[in-house]
Amino acid sequence: MTEEPDETLSKRAALGDRDAFSTLISRHHGRIYRLAWRWSGKRDAAEDIAQDVCVKLSGAIRNYRGDASFATWLHRIAYTTTIDHMRVSQRMVAVEPSEIIRLADGATEPSPEENIEGAELWAAVRALPPQQRDAVLMVYGEDKSHAETAVILGCSEKTVSWHIHEAKKRLRIHLEAVG
Repeated sequence: MTEEPDETLSKRAALGDRDAFSTLISRHHGRIYRLAWRWSGKRDAAEDIAQDVCVKLSGAIRNYRGDASFATWLHRIAYTTTIDHMRVSQRMVAVEPSEIIRLADGATEPSPEENIEGAELWAAVRALPPQQRDAVLMVYGEDKSHAETAVILGCSEKTVSWHIHEAKKRLRIHLEAVG
């Protein structure tokens, strides 16, 4: 049995097919949760955010036009919901970024919560200025290309590259000062 593509399921879900909607949620919930966890750094906040994304998706799915892949479009919803949640909660935790070099290694782990060092690493990344943080988390945490990240963040691909570059410079300077 072949798995139905997201775009087909989204069309069915937009017409009220609950099974199609449920399949989309099941398929993408893990990614939504991981994105929320990387930005918030807290399990309960990530669960709340993921639930909010699912609720928003139920109303927004009728507006999906297919300009981007469904996964990218959903990431945009998850990203904006997460940022909105963070603005309300104002609970950013800053830690020593001495482990920032291992950022790419943390991106391949099944769940950031399974690794305490990974949690500290992502907390250090969350301490970056918002635009740099978002670019780093999308590219390295969510394994998105610069082009996909640009769509999700609503900016150009060059802007994403610049934010990544600036984040690396800032982290390098900070690591030299700490180390």
